[in-house]
Amino acid sequence: MEDNEQKPLNYIEETILKKRKNSEEWAIRRRQQLQERKWKIKEDKKLTFKRAEQYIKEYRSKELDLIRMKGRAKRRRTALASPASKLLFVIRIQGKNDIHPKTRKVLNSLGLRGVFSGVFLKANEGTLALLQIVEPYVTYGYPNLKNVKELIYKKGHAKIDKQRVPLTDNIIIEQSLGKYGILCLEDMVHQIANVGPHFKEVTGFLWPFRLNKPENGLHGKKNLFKDGGDSGNREDHINELIDKMN
Repeated sequence: MEDNEQKPLNYIEETILKKRKNSEEWAIRRRQQLQERKWKIKEDKKLTFKRAEQYIKEYRSKELDLIRMKGRAKRRRTALASPASKLLFVIRIQGKNDIHPKTRKVLNSLGLRGVFSGVFLKANEGTLALLQIVEPYVTYGYPNLKNVKELIYKKGHAKIDKQRVPLTDNIIIEQSLGKYGILCLEDMVHQIANVGPHFKEVTGFLWPFRLNKPENGLHGKKNLFKDGGDSGNREDHINELIDKMN
């Protein structure tokens, strides 16, 4: 009879069970953390190597750009000494991370801080010399009256207290340029199209134009336009590009 009696089951306290469960869960989490850390270290090494390659490429591009810039600056300017028009419209067509700081400084001095920004410039010797330095990054030419007018009316913005202000009211123009006898958009168009006596004041009042990317993009950007590329002097053909980007 005694042998047939059931032996009592071993009793394990609930707190011990919880601790055991928590220990098992912690061990699983710890293994996962270690695996994730190993994976992250591996990925970080890949990223570091990739970044290093990227930066080396970028530094080399900048140094190459500086060498080319110096070469362009030394080039004779006879071809640009007598432009067909006193007025130029210049568009920045490329250049982000691969530009040498000196090239970027020239672009900024021309008002071309962003890709597809455009400005009106007077075609004098100083301007043409600067354009030669940044030639692979810009294209330019002689805008006609139609495009001068349409650019100002459609995309014209004023630069007031370092703010970009749309030209929706002639009062804005009169307040800033009235002392020069410039009271409305038509007066601004006249000054720019004819490179008038107050050309500098009007272009200084205008914020650089933000143009649209051409529908089919640009091809062979750094090659000169005359060689089948996009950069450099387009002369009157700049008007076709303005039509696509305005």
